[in-house]
Amino acid sequence: MAEPWQPLLDWWFGTAEKPDEIAADKGKLWFGKGHDRQARERFGDLVEQALAGGLTDWAQRPEGWLALVLLLDQLPRMIFRNTPKSFSGDLRAQALVAQGLAAGFDQQLKPIQRVFIYLVLEHCENLAVQNEAVSRFIELVREQPEAQRAVFEDNLDYAERHQKIITRFGRFPHRNAVLGRESTAEEVEFLKRPGSRF
Repeated sequence: MAEPWQPLLDWWFGTAEKPDEIAADKGKLWFGKGHDRQARERFGDLVEQALAGGLTDWAQRPEGWLALVLLLDQLPRMIFRNTPKSFSGDLRAQALVAQGLAAGFDQQLKPIQRVFIYLVLEHCENLAVQNEAVSRFIELVREQPEAQRAVFEDNLDYAERHQKIITRFGRFPHRNAVLGRESTAEEVEFLKRPGSRF
């Protein structure tokens, strides 16, 4: 019998084996806007359970932990896009990631799966956590065979860009409008530049 988190992992990662093939197949799902409705229809109930503090048993095994993290970090950004609720799972996701990393769960996942654990760190408005995200992505790149490094180097590049923004502002200015935060003059100018939003 399949584990309850398996349909989500199958949808998110597909059936390809190599990281570059998975990224090519699933990149639009991960970083586009065209699958928000599908995410809501297929997994909206699980997202709500996760946001309410449920599904705690999933966190006892690495793949369940990964799936729970996706429900808290990635899927709310799709289902509740451009609303404050899109960030509502972040704190629980960060706590779960810290616990799982301490237990070495990430080392039991496939490299492309680990990306979505480390993205939780990248999403955090805290410089120490950003520094850890960059360190984790550097390690991930180094571990890969040369032929598979490009996709992970892209992840590292994004992590470094996030880190620079937190170093400069202490927060992500592109979230200000959604979260009702007032932007400083420097942030307003920054947001006019290409690459200032994720």
